[in-house]
Amino acid sequence: MEKETQHRLFKTVTYAQIPKPTTRPAPAPVDLTDDTLELHKTKILQRMQAAGLELLVIYADREHGTNFGYLTGYEPRFEEAVLTLHASGTAKLMLGNESLRMAPYSRIPAEVVHTPHFSLPNQPMANTRTLIELMGDAGVKPGMQVGLVGWKLFTSAVDDNTQMFAVPSFIADAVKNITGMHGRVLNATGLFIDPDHGARVRMNANEIAHYEFGASQASDRVLRLLDKLEPGLTEMELAHELAVYGQPNNVQTICATGDRFTNAVVAPRDKPVRAGDKFSATLGYRGGLTSRSGYVVSSADELPQEVADYMDAVAIPYYRAAVTWYERLEIGLTGGAMYEVIEAVLPKSRYHWHLNPGHLTAGEEWLSSPFYPQSDIPVQSGMLLQMDIIPSVPGYGGASAEDGVAIADEKLRRELADTYPDVWARIAERRAYMEKVLGIALKPEVLPLSNLNGYFRPFLLNKAFALNVKE
Repeated sequence: MEKETQHRLFKTVTYAQIPKPTTRPAPAPVDLTDDTLELHKTKILQRMQAAGLELLVIYADREHGTNFGYLTGYEPRFEEAVLTLHASGTAKLMLGNESLRMAPYSRIPAEVVHTPHFSLPNQPMANTRTLIELMGDAGVKPGMQVGLVGWKLFTSAVDDNTQMFAVPSFIADAVKNITGMHGRVLNATGLFIDPDHGARVRMNANEIAHYEFGASQASDRVLRLLDKLEPGLTEMELAHELAVYGQPNNVQTICATGDRFTNAVVAPRDKPVRAGDKFSATLGYRGGLTSRSGYVVSSADELPQEVADYMDAVAIPYYRAAVTWYERLEIGLTGGAMYEVIEAVLPKSRYHWHLNPGHLTAGEEWLSSPFYPQSDIPVQSGMLLQMDIIPSVPGYGGASAEDGVAIADEKLRRELADTYPDVWARIAERRAYMEKVLGIALKPEVLPLSNLNGYFRPFLLNKAFALNVKE
């Protein structure tokens, strides 16, 4: 049995001429329905009741608005904002000057408490009530059991994670000041994003269709860049491909040749690509991120001498791990089991990956992760998961073929196919490509959301060749 397991893990990876993926990206976003937004509220209220919380204070700003948006349907464009949600279902929006106009568009009914403290610097603050008084207007009362929701789920083994808050201190202090010694304020971000039981961890068909747009568009644009890549073009010229209809990014766009981030610049620069360079590109939208890296060469003969064995030393071992990740995914697999199998295929001591081998994704690129040592959290239907393994072998450029998938049991697959046949057709086409062209065997519940799942060109100037699996 052990030999059989080893055989399955260490499949033969080949570098061969294969057709590139041809699936078209989703042409337009799918909006979240009223039923989905009502379900969001119900899920949060159920978790509040189970946790014994009377009130949630849900923080948002431009970069950290997804928990707030999970209930309201929108996120702040400029300012900070707070949504208070009572166990009764009553909601109030604490909004700064420029967010007031968004109040009528909230997907859940909510009374507005104008809070100039959340406005931009030096904007009018002609209020006559303190922040503590405004918090009281929003429903924070002495003696309450309050859940404070920021954007981060703390998992320290040495701190009291319930008392660490990823929100500005002036907001946390105000809530604590009001609740006083007879109340309690807890970090309740886990109600939203805990990888096991968070409300946002499992999607319905509408949400999967909604997020497929961003995942498919990100991958399509990265493929356009890879097809355009040639020596002499600048990072900025190439990065011009990495934009989609004005959609907001959920990570910094990267298009970097040679040594990355020199002079602490992370955005694409007016720097030309040179033959033999290391190269990386990353693009993320709500629902999925695509990242690729390799060398700007046509073959191993063109690599710098010190990395002439890059294919065998980095690219193939990495790709084997990525294939293993895709093939091992199934409902019920624990995060700890996935961690162990990746460690077996790509030993950390040699390949120096140090983050979780994969994570949950949603509106933000990294929601949380069930993949860590001894994790007993199972892969569940409705999860959106990102294949994210980052080898770092000293002296070599990186290897990256990062993309996301949805997990769906038979019932959810039927619902997705019946309600969103175009989305389902693209998923089926991606599955067929992975299995028939790349040789990656997927469980039925694994639904590729990216047009590039499993597609990796380590030698970026050879656009007809890619890695695949040979049985």
